[in-house]
Order: sequence, then C-alpha cells, then structure tokens
Amino acid sequence: MSETPDPEVVELASKVFDLARAGGAAALAAYLDAGVPANLTNDRGDTLVMLAAYHGHAAAVAALLERGADADRANDRGQTPLAGAVFKGEEDVIRALLAGGANPESGTPSAVDTARMFGKAELLELFTTG
Repeated sequence: MSETPDPEVVELASKVFDLARAGGAAALAAYLDAGVPANLTNDRGDTLVMLAAYHGHAAAVAALLERGADADRANDRGQTPLAGAVFKGEEDVIRALLAGGANPESGTPSAVDTARMFGKAELLELFTTG
C-alpha cells in the first residue's frame, strides 16, 4: 500500500534542498532548529550536506554539521560529501567537513581516491594537516 506524500511536505523538502544548493546557511539552520531532519535525503540519497558541499557552501555545511548532520553519509552511488568537495576543488568546504568529523577514507570512491584520480595533491595534504 503506497501512501501519496503530502504536497505541502514535498514543497517544504524541495525548498530545503534548494537552500542547501544555494548555500542558505541561516535559513537551513532555522529549518533544522524547527525540526527538519538533519539527514534528510532526496530521491538519489543526497543529503543536505552533500548538496551544500557539492555546490561549494562551507557555511551551510558547517551549520548542518553543527545540527547533527552526518558528515560521511553516502548517497545511493556511494559518494560522500567530502569526495564531492574534493572533486569540485572546494577547499573551504573540505576544511568544514573535516572539522565536522568527515573521514577521507569513506565512500566509493573515497575523498583520498578522488584526489588521487584527479591529481589534486594539494587537497590530499588537507587530510593530514587539517
């Protein structure tokens, strides 16, 4: 038995995912403080942290992690926010994720593997120096 999702809930979730993509740190924090789950995922398993990280929004990543979001939660393809940030070359996001406890060895490929694949040795150094 399949239940049809409430259109208002779908609209709210869509708005929150858009905020993550756009880097709306203060608004995201307010939504999470009001009860939106920190590890909310879309239909591809992307969390709010994944979307904020991939789109280069370190402040939004930090706000989400401060409210309990999982820094290492992989999407349906096994990708982590840290690997996405490495792929995009987002050093500030990488630092925010590492400060939030992200593991460079998590995911498939891991952030370490991603850095090596794309020749980003300078980002590999962040994993040892923080």
